Amino acid sequence: MAKDYCTKTEGEGFKFKHETLLNYALNRWGLNKAYSVGALAELIRDCAPNDYNEWEEYYFTKGKQKKKNGINITREYITSLGQTLYVKLSEVVQNELASITEEECLDYAYNLVLRRTYDGYRTEIETIYGQLEGAVGMNIEPAPDNWDRAYSVDFFIQVGEKYIGIQIKPIESGQALNQYQWIEMHQINHQKFEEKFGGKVFFVYSTKAGGKKKIYNVEVIEQIISEIERLKK
Repeated sequence: MAKDYCTKTEGEGFKFKHETLLNYALNRWGLNKAYSVGALAELIRDCAPNDYNEWEEYYFTKGKQKKKNGINITREYITSLGQTLYVKLSEVVQNELASITEEECLDYAYNLVLRRTYDGYRTEIETIYGQLEGAVGMNIEPAPDNWDRAYSVDFFIQVGEKYIGIQIKPIESGQALNQYQWIEMHQINHQKFEEKFGGKVFFVYSTKAGGKKKIYNVEVIEQIISEIERLKK
């Protein structure tokens, strides 16, 4: 299969010159999904082939689209997938590429790097904020802008005439939590907050588990509740 658009790799596969575009179109239109080409991982495990030819023969004998009324996979069908892929790239994608302007690319880069990062950060903070509010049983309010700069506080809990400060820090899953780094960095501002408003400032770390955001340092909930009770006295 030596052709100018692909090179041989180890094993039976080939590396294609335009693989990024080819993969993009395959995924976009689902041409490589189980409902299109069958459950490949399942099929090859059932086959347990000793060589490539054994696998190819098994696939074209047993392969079937994984959907209601799915058809048996044939060589002609795989050829038709390649033809569909070519049409999608040469007609649809090429037309889309031709319509892209430099201005759109500039705006997209700015939007992706800055705006979407900010929106994701705010969503995470607001989700954690809601969990924390339910856990401590009191209203948690966004801090005024000047509190963020002066005291390094994102939210506050009012207890009578006193306030507790909350700072939320998202951390990556699996990332080592160096909480002492954060405490030391904001220690002076948090001391100023406690001296002025009477309550301590607590760090709440958030992380993702199973695609959902949750409070990482759950022990902080009891610490905040204890501080609320202290301030009520």
